[in-house]
Order: sequence, then C-alpha cells, then structure tokens
Amino acid sequence: MNSEFTLAVHSLTLLALQPDRMSTSEAIAESAGVHPVRIRKVLSLLRKNGVIKSKEGIGGGFTFALELSEINLWDIYKLTSIGSLQPKCPDSNKECIVGANMKQVLFGIFIGAEEHLSTYLKDYTIKEVIDLINREQKNSF
Repeated sequence: MNSEFTLAVHSLTLLALQPDRMSTSEAIAESAGVHPVRIRKVLSLLRKNGVIKSKEGIGGGFTFALELSEINLWDIYKLTSIGSLQPKCPDSNKECIVGANMKQVLFGIFIGAEEHLSTYLKDYTIKEVIDLINREQKNSF
C-alpha cells in the first residue's frame, strides 16, 4: 500500500470533521506532516473523482463533496493503490519450473489477497474512521 492511500484518508477525514469551512492544502499538509505538494497531488485525484470540491482564490480550499457514509476505504484504495499488492518479480529463468511459474502463482495469490482486503475495507466509511478517531481521542484522556 502506498502513502497516497493514507494521505487521502487523512485528508478526507480532516475535511469531514470541518464540514462548514474550506481547508487549504497547506493546512491539510500540516496536519498530515507532509509537504503541501504531496497533498495537492492526492487532493487533485480526489477532486477529479468527485470525492471533494475545491474553490480557488482568497478564502478557497477544499471541502468534502459526499455524504460521509458514501465513500469507504476500498473506494479510496481503488483510487490510490489498486494493484499495489502485486509482487514485483524479476524476469526469471523460463527453463526452470519455479522461474517459469512463480510470477503467475504469486500474482494469483495476491489478487486473492486484494479481494479479501476489498471486503474488509468496504466495512469502513469515512464516518467510521471519524468515529474511531473520536473514540481514540476519548481514550487518550
């Protein structure tokens, strides 16, 4: 899994917690502890796919475009990370039984892993992520 997934979830959660105001990429980047350019790349992807809205200029920024229960972590994973679990296999010796078949075998295994991951991630919407964050916040006091 790549960092775009975690940055997308972080950004969406922050935007969802501030429904009545826009957030800038700089503010989101500060919260995530990354450079604003990295956040802008993720926000651009989310905007292009209709997950967030943006307004340019003074007082502009980003807002959540959907209901919190309309997008789950699998949706975000598909936008940012699909296929990232696939193993990176070198060109192997095609004359060897292992070398000739390892790439296909591992690919099949990891496709299955991604299917299981999809089932699991579909159970978590941004609303659930917010609920978990609120629960963690209460437990830290």
